[in-house]
Amino acid sequence: MYRLGRYRKLAMTLLVMIGGTALCAVSAGHFAGQRALAGESAQVQRQLQLYGQGLQQRIDRFGTLPQVMALDPDLLAALRSAPDPAGRQRLNLKLSQANQVTRASTLTLVGRDGVAVAASNWDQPSTNVGEDYSYRPYYLQAMAAGHGRFYGIGMTTGVPGYFLSHAIDDADGTRLGVVVIKIELSALEQEWVASPDIVLASDNHDVVFLANQDPWRYRLLRTLGTQEREEMLASRQYADRSLQPLRARTERVLDDGGRIVRMADPAMPRALLWQTIDLPEENWHLHLLHDASAAGAVARSAAIGGGAAWLALGFLALFVQQRRRLSAHRQRSRRELETLLKQHAQELRSAQDGLLQAAQDADRGLSRSLEHLPQGVVIIDSQQQLVAWNSRYLELFRFPPGLVQVGRPIEEIFRFNARRGLLGPGPIDEAIERRLNHLRSGRPHMRESEKDDGTVLEIRGNPLPDGGFVTSYADITSYKNAARELRSLADALEHRVAERTRDLDEARREAEQANRYKTRFVASAVHDLLQPLNAARMFVSVLRAKLADGEQQQTADHIEAALSAQDAILVSLLDISRLESGSLQTRVRAFALNPLLETLAREFGIAAEGRGLQLHWVPTAAVVVSDEALLRRILQNFLSNALRYTQRGRVLLGCRREGGRLWIQVHDQGPGIPESLHKEIFEEFRRLHDGQERGTGLGLAIVERIGRLLGHPIRLRSVLGSGSMFEVAVPLGRAEEVVASVLVHAPVVVETTADSPLRGRRVWAIDDDAHVSAATRALLEKWGCDVEQSEGPQAALDAAHAGLAPELVLLDVRMGEFHGPALYEALCERWQARPPVVLVTAERDDALRALAADNGWGFLAKPVRPPALRALMTQLLLRHRG
Repeated sequence: MYRLGRYRKLAMTLLVMIGGTALCAVSAGHFAGQRALAGESAQVQRQLQLYGQGLQQRIDRFGTLPQVMALDPDLLAALRSAPDPAGRQRLNLKLSQANQVTRASTLTLVGRDGVAVAASNWDQPSTNVGEDYSYRPYYLQAMAAGHGRFYGIGMTTGVPGYFLSHAIDDADGTRLGVVVIKIELSALEQEWVASPDIVLASDNHDVVFLANQDPWRYRLLRTLGTQEREEMLASRQYADRSLQPLRARTERVLDDGGRIVRMADPAMPRALLWQTIDLPEENWHLHLLHDASAAGAVARSAAIGGGAAWLALGFLALFVQQRRRLSAHRQRSRRELETLLKQHAQELRSAQDGLLQAAQDADRGLSRSLEHLPQGVVIIDSQQQLVAWNSRYLELFRFPPGLVQVGRPIEEIFRFNARRGLLGPGPIDEAIERRLNHLRSGRPHMRESEKDDGTVLEIRGNPLPDGGFVTSYADITSYKNAARELRSLADALEHRVAERTRDLDEARREAEQANRYKTRFVASAVHDLLQPLNAARMFVSVLRAKLADGEQQQTADHIEAALSAQDAILVSLLDISRLESGSLQTRVRAFALNPLLETLAREFGIAAEGRGLQLHWVPTAAVVVSDEALLRRILQNFLSNALRYTQRGRVLLGCRREGGRLWIQVHDQGPGIPESLHKEIFEEFRRLHDGQERGTGLGLAIVERIGRLLGHPIRLRSVLGSGSMFEVAVPLGRAEEVVASVLVHAPVVVETTADSPLRGRRVWAIDDDAHVSAATRALLEKWGCDVEQSEGPQAALDAAHAGLAPELVLLDVRMGEFHGPALYEALCERWQARPPVVLVTAERDDALRALAADNGWGFLAKPVRPPALRALMTQLLLRHRG
């Protein structure tokens, strides 16, 4: 019977533990899950409101444009009477210009009969001009109510968009036609792609027409009625798109209207939180589907926590109950043992022993309540006499027997310690009196004292309520030793850190010095390589004039092309070196971008025609802040790569505004670049092998470094088989900040054999390289110049006399110990005249170029193109004559 009751009690305990655990887990999980789900639902609603505001703002930006266009007198005149071809062309151009300003998709003027009279895409294959739009709802709404709105797929372009229309009325109220603007919302979908959630927009028929994931687009949220299908078929709203139903099962509905759904098509592995808001102005609905698994995870964690808390509480209760049982058992055992003893004799003996022990303790001053303390403790009364102490106090100070007794003045203890040197240096009486006064003052204190054997004591004193004083002595020697060791270790670590810092500084200085040596070496090497290259190009120019055979002329052209390619490689290497060393100077200012784009389009347009390609560019009125020369270099590399890798089609140069920046873009129709190579192609000597010609592999490396120097981000987008787009972001400026451009482009002059201003001119060509001097003399004599001097700098100084100055000087810059500008000043002093001078140098120094510009000198970089040299010499001679 006892065993049965015991088992029953155990079963009840287990039932309470298991049942309580399950109940707490379910309750905690339900409460936490509900709270987490409500929080996520509120957050999703806020996010959805932001998406809705963004969509509405994009539409509102174009909302008034049809109304404004409807007031245009040219459009009204075109609808009153059919325009002639020239008038129709002017109307198309006007709509195209307006479309470029507003950056909409298309602008279309539709007549009373529903046929498009003019459109901004008149020059595109998918032009709207001549198309019948009388069946489109936006046309019918505008003709009936004066304005209309409709989302659908363009019948001529095949591109979906949102159509806003407004009627154009005559002065007597007669409705003449409709002006329509089309807004493409695909850019909005691209912004939604970054969201981890699913964002949808549906029309009044509950057809999803916008989505940030392709499988969700053109889905039916409900079954369409017969009338709805007929309306959509008549308006051809979604053209030939297949509208598939979206299959979802609602598991529960939240208090705020949100739903927890399971998706069957498109299939989703987890439950989703579905929130919807209305866009009443457009009669649309915006939906956001958010992963609801996080709330489930919170619920599971809360359930585990609740169950664990109940189990802990249950085990604690069992532990307390068991302790109570053990305590009761011990008490019962003690009572049984006491009944076996002789109570009276034991009580008398215990009382006698207790009295005897108390008397002995009182004589010795030992306190049992102080024996368990690790510190030495001594207590004195208000008369400064010993009352109590513990054995640890006696061990610390090693007092002789009989010295420490109850009632002995503490002054005698101090004097005994002073004779042993424990009170420090100085007069003994003063040290004792100082300690006694401190005890009389009743102020607490704490100090440290070190004994002769190295033991360090921490002494703490506190007054007692009745006027006495208690003092404790703690041995902290081990702590002090550990602190000293830590300080020594910290000093050693600081010393090692200082040494490592010095080593790192030395290594950094050595690296910087090596980088400077490398930069100077590269600059010097490029300079020395450009000298013979310059002579070779001049000799080739002279040789071409002496060759009559066509094949020989072609061979000379090939030699010229090879030298040009070598020139490009050396210049690129020098630019890379200057960019890495930070020696490239920048001149950032505000300037109008359109002239630069026009120049590039003209220059590269000729090269594009030679390859059978088309180069289009879009004018802009933007003002940007950058270094015009370096920005030109970036765009030149973009355009050069685009022409090199495009086999057929066209290349487009244009701009796109984004906030306070302008993205300058170059689009091509080449083979595209794999995503795995997007970063590698900006490294040195990286190139693709499927272009029409091989490049140096340095162009994009220079672009990346110039962009980093100017703070201009560089981006690449590419689709294999469709083409690539390179773009650079430039800060926008203000028109009032624009100053005159300092870029000087060499005039393009076609070399002829006819008479020219150079014939018979006395010219000095000064260069320390014999081959360059010979080539320059041959080239100048070919042009009919009288070359009086073509030797080095010392020979020029020896030959310079007053009244014998030449008409023009060609001067190198770096010639051993001679510097070109300084040599020119010395020659002018001897000539007593200042003839025009052209600095011909391999130095790529912006300061040198600026010096030449300030003094009105000519400046050409080696290797020199003969036509450019001829043009510059002619220009300087004519200017000097004037």
